[in-house]
Amino acid sequence: MERKIILYIAMSLDGYIAKPDDDLGFLSLVEKEGEDYGYADFVSTVDAVIVGRKTYDKVLSMGFDFPHSDKDAYIITRTPREPIGSVKFYAGSLPALVADLKAKQGKHIFVDGGAEIVHELLRHDLIDEFYISIIPILLGEGISLFKNGRPELKLKLISTKQFDMGLAQLHYVK
Repeated sequence: MERKIILYIAMSLDGYIAKPDDDLGFLSLVEKEGEDYGYADFVSTVDAVIVGRKTYDKVLSMGFDFPHSDKDAYIITRTPREPIGSVKFYAGSLPALVADLKAKQGKHIFVDGGAEIVHELLRHDLIDEFYISIIPILLGEGISLFKNGRPELKLKLISTKQFDMGLAQLHYVK
């Protein structure tokens, strides 16, 4: 099985993954006891995770343990650091990392943000699948999931799911 690079992310209806101050509070609008929007099933299909350093720092600043410490995690950074368990701080070329990961045997590779990492992967046409959960709110400003300056990319819609709390989840492939 060929490993795929899969973006699994939530955004507001107007395309923001966070408010200007990195506030993720709007995600709580769709919280529902016992509902994970397919996340556990998705995560079981991956064994490597790519995360930007700002996203990694934000998770830790919220008082959470890093949620992907059970997988090969690559924190994309400009400042090399020593690994922490399975968490590696990667300062090299993102396309080279993707090529290296795809050449190895394993499950799929999860892109968990943030916007700069997504942009760089899109610039090099490296994302194979997209799971985008739309939160029913217009934020008006913030950190856009999709930045300008990337090539056009035509996608095929595989499925749409709607949930009680108003979240809509779109699944696309290249």
